[in-house]
This record gives sequence, structure tokens and C-alpha cells, in this order.
Amino acid sequence: MNTLSLVWKNITQQWGSTLLSILLTAFGVSILIVIYISSVTLEKQLENNTKNIDLVVGAKGSPMQLILSSLYHVDNPTGNIPLSEASKIAENPLVQLATPISLGDNYKGHRIIGTDETFLEMYDLKLSTGKLWSKSFEVVLGAEVAKKNNLKIGDKIFSAHGLSAEAHQHDEHPFTVVGILSPSYSVVDNLILSNLASVWDVHGIAHNDEHIHEEEHDHDHDHQHDHAHDGHDHSTHENDHDHSHEHTVPHEEELVAEKPQNNAFIKSIGEDMIEDHGVEITALLVKYSSPTAISVLPRMINQSTQMQAASPAIESSRIFSLLGVGFDSLGILAYVIMVIAGFSVFISLYNAMKDRKYDLAVMRTLGATKAKLFTLTIVEGLIITLIGGIIGLVLGHGILYYISLQTSQSADFIQAFAIQANEFIILIMAVIIGILASIIPAIKAYQTTISNTLSSK
Repeated sequence: MNTLSLVWKNITQQWGSTLLSILLTAFGVSILIVIYISSVTLEKQLENNTKNIDLVVGAKGSPMQLILSSLYHVDNPTGNIPLSEASKIAENPLVQLATPISLGDNYKGHRIIGTDETFLEMYDLKLSTGKLWSKSFEVVLGAEVAKKNNLKIGDKIFSAHGLSAEAHQHDEHPFTVVGILSPSYSVVDNLILSNLASVWDVHGIAHNDEHIHEEEHDHDHDHQHDHAHDGHDHSTHENDHDHSHEHTVPHEEELVAEKPQNNAFIKSIGEDMIEDHGVEITALLVKYSSPTAISVLPRMINQSTQMQAASPAIESSRIFSLLGVGFDSLGILAYVIMVIAGFSVFISLYNAMKDRKYDLAVMRTLGATKAKLFTLTIVEGLIITLIGGIIGLVLGHGILYYISLQTSQSADFIQAFAIQANEFIILIMAVIIGILASIIPAIKAYQTTISNTLSSK
């Protein structure tokens, strides 16, 4: 009978103590797996979601809440900010790229984000299929949104008010899917993107603003018509119109001339909209154009405006440090359980040596060497902890999968079945604990004397 067969026979003869050792090892390994994968994926998500964003500008309130709502989409916004104020920030020479976002609705837990085409540039996004929206109520889906809800180009979806999937549904405003993004492995995979006007119109904002612009357009048309009939010179009218425009939008031409690369914000919203008729957005995502902005822009916004500026890097570090306390505590618990599992293996094998004295002596008479008995005991401890470790790996990934099902769609960041290289290190560590716990019982087996054991029997 070979070594593994003998070990397995010994294990099956004491299922009670062996099962306890296996379960303790499995619990310790599973907790370590959950902690490790959660911390790794969370840190990766924190990095992916903020890698190009240097500043978030929003309503006064908690900076962390602003970051959680605008970048990670797991909290309510602090409020709204005027579009006109956001445009001034966007045109600041210290800003390289500014992306407006407007929140308010969701589809089955996935947030619908009103934004513009700069959002794709900010997050380095690419379309997998379809196209970008070209008008209101057209949406582009994140990769996970399309996958989880079996959505394709041309499908129509209805938004629900707020962040709850069970909230009031806007049946009068269906959204049409026109594009699907490639996986970005960030929170964007669980978002739905549309233009700003769609979000405003769903809540009766953009429609009213458009009505204002229509009235202004009709008024200008009538004014031109009257001038034509009165025989006024057309060039004189153009001069009057230019003067009126300068008066309505002060400093706009100066801003564009000073920093022409930032006029993407004006183009995406529309020059007329910048005049602001009470239209608001939730936040402005900012990428700096110069390191100087780090010390200048946040202080200027916080002190000179009714808005607040929050740094994703600072707030993300705070988030991870707060969560890190919990991870560290659970990690200590897992290591304690692993040590207890080692003691369980030790006690199990040590007690087993007392019951196996006669069997070991007989094996010696049949030709088994002391080294053979020593090896059998070590291998037994190794196999017990190896079985517990493998069960722990499976259990850990099962727990992660359950957690991923319970989290909201926008916070779904855990890849439950992704195998990490360090998982095998945890498994090896469990096996080493089993080997160490087996050394003393193995020495006891090695010291077995044939004459004394058989005579006492």
C-alpha cells in the first residue's frame, strides 16, 4: 500500500477531528481570499475611475459625498450647480478638459448620466458597436449594462426617477439605445450615457429652456423683419446684433481667445445655453492643464464661488484608508482562524498517534522505516490543510459572487471568478501551517519502538 493510500485510510478513520481541521482551514482561507480580492479590485477601481480626473466641482457639502456620487455613483449628489458658473470654470486657462455630468434617473439600478462627448475622452472610452448619441433620448450603454440586461442597438428603455430601480418610471420619455461601449473595467461599465438635454427634458427643464430660446429666436426674426420693412441698413443691424450679443455674454470671446482648446464645453452645450436660464448640472469633472492648478484652482473655487472643489486623489485615499481598517481587522481574524486550524491539525494528529501506536509498531515489523512513519504523518497534515485550502478557495469566490449580487449595479466592481496569483500563496501558506502542525506528531511516530509498543499491547 503506497503512502497516499495509507494517509487517506488514516484520515477516514477519524472524520470528526479531521473535518474540524478542514473547516477551520477553509474558513481562514476563504476570509483571506475575500479580503485580498476585495482590496485589490477596490484599489484598482479607485484608480480606474479617477485616473484622468484631477478635480470634481459640485454643490457645497461633503467632499467625499461629492466624489462618491460623481465618480463612483454610490451616493446621492450634494446638489446642483448653475451651468453658467460651471462654464466659467471650464474656460479657465488652468483647465485642459472639463466634462459636465447631470444625474437624476436610473434604469434597473444603472445610473443614467447626462454628459457630452468629452466624457469618452476623460475616461478613455471606445465604442464597441453603434454610434454616439446625436439627439436627445439616445443613449450609449456601458458594457455590463448591455450584458446584464440583454440590450442591443435599437432597443428602448424607460428611466426611473432617482437612484431606486422601483421608483416612478418615466413612461412618456423612452430612451433608444444607439451605442454600446467596450469594457473599461471601471464604474462606466455599469452606467448609461446620454446628452444633457435628455436629463433636463425628462424633468421638464430643457423643454422650458428650449421654449425660451424659441421665443428669443422668434423675437430676433420679427426684429429683423421689421428692420427690413423700415428700410434700415442690414450692416447697421448686424452691428447692433453684435453689440447686443457682447452685452448678453460678457467675456465669452475673451475666454475663448485666451484658451481656445477649452471651447469644447461651449460647443457641446451650445453658446445660447451658456447664458443660463436656470439650467443646472450636478458636477463638473476637471482635468488640469498645468501642475500650478493643484494649488490655485481648488482654493479659488472654494473661496470665491458658491461651489466646492473636491480632489479625487485625496478623497479616494480617505475612502481606502477607512475601508483598510476593516480589511486589516478581518485579515487578523483570518490569520487567527488559520492558526487555530493549525492547532486543530496538531491535536488531531497527536491524539491519533496514541491510538496508532500498535499499528505503527506492526508497520515497523513489516519493514517500514522510521522515515516512512515520519513522512506519513507529515503528508497527512499536508493533505488535511490542502483539502481545507481548496474548499476555502471555492468558498471565498462563492462569497464574493454573493456580495456582487447584493451590491447595486453602479457599485458592481468585484470580479468574483477572477483568479489572482496571490491566492496560490494563501493556499501554500495554509499547507505550510499544516506541515508545521504535523512535525511534533511526526517526531512521535518516528520514535516509535517496536518492542515496547508490542509488549504493552
